[in-house]
Amino acid sequence: MIDLYTWSTPNGRKISICLEELQLPYQVIPIDIGQGEQHEAAFLRVSPNNKIPAIVDHDTGMTLMESGAILMYLAEKTGRLIPSDSDQRYRMLEWLMWQMGGLGPMVGQAHHFLKNNPGQSEYSEKRYHAEAERLYGVLDRRLEEREFVVSEFSIADIAIWPWISRFEWHQVDINAFANVRRWYLQLAARPAFQAGYDVPARGLDIPLPPDVD
Repeated sequence: MIDLYTWSTPNGRKISICLEELQLPYQVIPIDIGQGEQHEAAFLRVSPNNKIPAIVDHDTGMTLMESGAILMYLAEKTGRLIPSDSDQRYRMLEWLMWQMGGLGPMVGQAHHFLKNNPGQSEYSEKRYHAEAERLYGVLDRRLEEREFVVSEFSIADIAIWPWISRFEWHQVDINAFANVRRWYLQLAARPAFQAGYDVPARGLDIPLPPDVD
């Protein structure tokens, strides 16, 4: 059994979606970051950086923070969602690192300024919106003539998708990126994505482009 400490954020959703895809048993321990629960001493013992997600794997005794590390651990634990081919494994790692170091931090700043603090900094709004548009373009070109980010469905797709699910927060027209839109909707239709998106359960639906019923 795995304890998942999480909240309804892209980083948290990566892990619940991954656990659902792998069909691993887990129990959810909600950490309400809006109420500051991530700063409580009990959570600090699990996640020294005071951030979700974090896991405790009672089967192995492993405790991990940082979503990228957790995804790698779960993939290697099960031998799934990670290419066996060496070249494709490195491609998967390349795009996982792209999400961790580029997409996540940059579009996170976009929705911080555009959605949560509009009107506070015109410079920041323009800067991060432009960078969000650029990164969507990078992903769109990557998905041209590819079904998934690498040669097969992997944790790279799982890492990237929850950030794209906030396209409305980024004020990005996802329909302008046809390959991203196709990939996004394809993954949104997977039962594991639907189950893992709303963890902890708060009655939240996966956002869809306005022309999709």
